[in-house]
Amino acid sequence: MMKESSIPVADEKSWLLAEFNNSEPTRQRRIDKIYNFLKGAPIQQRWVFAVMGFFGIMNAYTMRTCLSLAITEMVNKTKNIHTATTDDFVCPSSNATSVTNSPKGSYDWDESLQGLILSSFFWGYVLTHIPGGVMAEKFGGKYSLGLGILSTGILTLLTPLAVESGGATALIVLRFFMGLGEGTTFPAVNALLAQWTPPSERSKIGAMVFAGSQIGTVVANALSGVLLRYSPLGWRSVFYVFGSLGVAWFMVFAVVCYSNPDVHPFISDKEKKYLHEAMAAHTHRRIPPTPWRHILTSGPLWALIITQIGHDWGFFTMVTDLPKYMSSVLKFSIASNGLLTALPYLCMWFVSIASSWLADWIINTGLISRGNARKLFTTVASIGPAIFLVAASYAGCNNVLVVVLFTIGMALMGTFYSGMKVNALDLSPNYSGTLMGLVNGIGALSGIVTPYLVGVLTPHQTVNEWRLVFWIVAAVFIVTNLVYVLFASGDVQFWNDPEFLAKEQAERKSGATDPPKTVHSTN
Repeated sequence: MMKESSIPVADEKSWLLAEFNNSEPTRQRRIDKIYNFLKGAPIQQRWVFAVMGFFGIMNAYTMRTCLSLAITEMVNKTKNIHTATTDDFVCPSSNATSVTNSPKGSYDWDESLQGLILSSFFWGYVLTHIPGGVMAEKFGGKYSLGLGILSTGILTLLTPLAVESGGATALIVLRFFMGLGEGTTFPAVNALLAQWTPPSERSKIGAMVFAGSQIGTVVANALSGVLLRYSPLGWRSVFYVFGSLGVAWFMVFAVVCYSNPDVHPFISDKEKKYLHEAMAAHTHRRIPPTPWRHILTSGPLWALIITQIGHDWGFFTMVTDLPKYMSSVLKFSIASNGLLTALPYLCMWFVSIASSWLADWIINTGLISRGNARKLFTTVASIGPAIFLVAASYAGCNNVLVVVLFTIGMALMGTFYSGMKVNALDLSPNYSGTLMGLVNGIGALSGIVTPYLVGVLTPHQTVNEWRLVFWIVAAVFIVTNLVYVLFASGDVQFWNDPEFLAKEQAERKSGATDPPKTVHSTN
């Protein structure tokens, strides 16, 4: 071991010189100085989590959705050419938009097979939601979220190899395993939000984190379009870029984020005290086993699940198939397709952030109750898109008008994140990971159905075929939103209380009858 340096470490210059010394006392002083600096830095760690959570969801969506645009360049379009009849409504090609739209892909996959490929991600995705939520509540959301994104990143990097070695079958299997990995992310994020967001900031921070899905879709479409147009690696570059970004995010997240304030080494005492006081009433460090009977018989929870199905039906239809509509129906070039497909999600992001601040303001000022605020913003996010998506199908081949209507419809969908998306945190902060696993997992079944259904309903990629798709989306939006308005709640549910559950368990062991249920408002 080297002799300890006699250089004093009282000032910054001496401390920097001492870094070259390997003795244990000097290393410890260096660690202590870094620790004290970070702990004393004026950085609120809940906002560090919010930023990293945002980028985590963004990466999850770039890796999930980049295939939707890449597949338009992977398939051989000449195999699916349809001769129009008098009953068809097919948009004409124009040199301005289709000059770079080459039909010569490498793979002969028809529309039904493409739908199967695009839906295969969700086969795995729905399976790990509930286990991911339970694991996040038991071991901490950091591990569920971090490892979920890391595994998805690695599999995204392996996508070109899988396609080239095993074709559609290998791609379906790989996407299934990607879904298994990413299925833990949203329950983990919800569990982390329950530990890091006080009720007065829940709409803002929750919407900020979940808005990563829109920005991820924007980045996936815009950057994929550029890569597909200009990269010498073609469609392969899409998976290399987004997979690498996912792995890089994990390396940063593992260092700066923690499962709750109590285990965070750099959080200030002031912020820790604030979070404890703000959330003490409904968030507990030690909670009883998951009250499955109460959860599965909760009316407000089932209202939440049903409206999640409706939202996912519309959102996944657009995320998965809008690039195909732009390419095959409106005949946009691949570069234009990427940019124009990204535009609706960029506007959706702006609306989600603005509406989150508005939601917290109207709740905190008492203009309307928390429950009614959730219903209001969810209704805007359902009825608005229903109207504008159907209207877009009647705009025919007017490309500018179609893009404008799509953009308005998707922008209005952004209020969903201040509505029902954070509602699980309202119902049960203690079991929010499990609730998100149920809500998002069951809702994600739409992701299995919609890509395949769109492929079946649009074999010839005509405007009339797509019009039926958008009418179905509108009907699902309206019906599921009606259920939410009638039965949703913004109140903490009685089964969130550990004391109630402990008392119930004791009475059950003693042979007493079922304990009385606390009645809560559904406003």
